[in-house]
Amino acid sequence: MNRSRYQGGRRLLVLAAATGAGGLVLTLLGGLVLDARRALFSYLVAFVYWIGIALGMLILLGALHASNARWPVVLRRFIETVPASLPIFVVLFVPLALGLGKLYPWVHPHGLEPVMAHAVHGKLPYLNVPFFLLRAAIYFVVWIGVAWLMRGWSVRQDETGAVALTLRQRRLGAGSLPFLALTMSFAAFDWMMSLDPRFFSTIFGVYWFAGSFMAAFAVTIIAATLTRADPGGFGHLANADHFHALGNFLLAFTAFWAYIAFSQFMLIWIANIPEEVPWYILRIDGGWRFMAAFLALFHFVVPFFLLLSRDLKRSPRALSWVAAWLLLVHWVDVYWLVMPHLNAAGPRPSLLDLTAFVGVGGVAVAFTILRMRSAAPVPVADPWLEDSLRYQPE
Repeated sequence: MNRSRYQGGRRLLVLAAATGAGGLVLTLLGGLVLDARRALFSYLVAFVYWIGIALGMLILLGALHASNARWPVVLRRFIETVPASLPIFVVLFVPLALGLGKLYPWVHPHGLEPVMAHAVHGKLPYLNVPFFLLRAAIYFVVWIGVAWLMRGWSVRQDETGAVALTLRQRRLGAGSLPFLALTMSFAAFDWMMSLDPRFFSTIFGVYWFAGSFMAAFAVTIIAATLTRADPGGFGHLANADHFHALGNFLLAFTAFWAYIAFSQFMLIWIANIPEEVPWYILRIDGGWRFMAAFLALFHFVVPFFLLLSRDLKRSPRALSWVAAWLLLVHWVDVYWLVMPHLNAAGPRPSLLDLTAFVGVGGVAVAFTILRMRSAAPVPVADPWLEDSLRYQPE
């Protein structure tokens, strides 16, 4: 197996970097000239969307190691590299840290309506700026540390061939999962749920994870399809059974997202607690109800039935179209979580939504490709690589 570095993706790297830089600049100008609060909300949607995919990929990597999975080894270098973009999100977090007062009502509790003020007052030991930033720092340290070690050991194994490095990865993969789950859940509480300090849901983090984990499979499918024609790309080594397996996981987590979404809604609606119900009323009883119906239909029903097709899941191109659609509706889902706190009456699309999306996404994609080009496209010395290349489930 060729141990040379991956040479592809240069054109996409340049395009993503230029698009990302342009998008960030336009979002900044929009915030300075037009509406800083609107720009920050658009930026928050983009940030949560893209970092969620990186975290979903990191949890996927840990789960694959924990389960001693052999079939995805040929895909694993890409799965390792996407979380390697997490350091850039530390820089991308800075605008949110500087704009906390325009996003979160608990930053300036004076002047709030009595119900909101009461909710904020009871949560001040948790919802305060220093502790918020400290928690964010802890999240990033955990995420970047795990991602750096996992990929670092894998790349080192390319040179040394040491089987002990596989054992290290599997131990860390299994051991890190509880910490990744907790930090991702608390990040969801901090970055999205605290937009309304009255609302609380213990499975809110699971909801974000479900969509992000599904998106991680979608991104892997698209990347594998795009590199199929490249003799040096990892997708060139993936067979129809790899795509079939990825499609099965995409189907499973499309259903899992719907299960978590309905579970949260059902429990809150039945309990009918005054602090919780307004969060859903805002989203299903006003201008946002059409987006809620759109998500139910196109985030679950339509893709679920499409992904039941065995032929579709074994066709990389057809499966990639479904994956791309699911990435789009996942963004709509994140938008539906965040934006009602800015425009309660209903969606008010803005060009800033697009500039923030391509800005954060372009930079993240460019950084990922840059890291991908720094190593071989597959873990060439992994002891189970040959098994993965011959993958054919019985």
